[in-house]
Amino acid sequence: MAEGKRKIDKEMNIGEVLEKYPQARKIFQKHFGKGCFNCPGSRMETISFGALMHSKDANEIVEDLNAQIKF
Repeated sequence: MAEGKRKIDKEMNIGEVLEKYPQARKIFQKHFGKGCFNCPGSRMETISFGALMHSKDANEIVEDLNAQIKF
C-alpha cells in the first residue's frame, strides 16, 4: 500500500475519499446518482451516512470502491 493511502471503510468521509481517489467518483455516482456531487453534504458525510440517506448498503459501496481503486 502506498504511503498515505489506506483501504476504504464505511466510516470514511466521502469528500476525503474523492480527494484521495478521484476514480471513486464513478462508484459514488453508481450508488448515489449524479446529484451527489452537487450536495454540500457529500464533502462532509461518511459513506455510511450517505448510504443510509440513499437507502443503499454501505458495505456494498465499500466493496465496490476497494475493488476498483488501486492502492
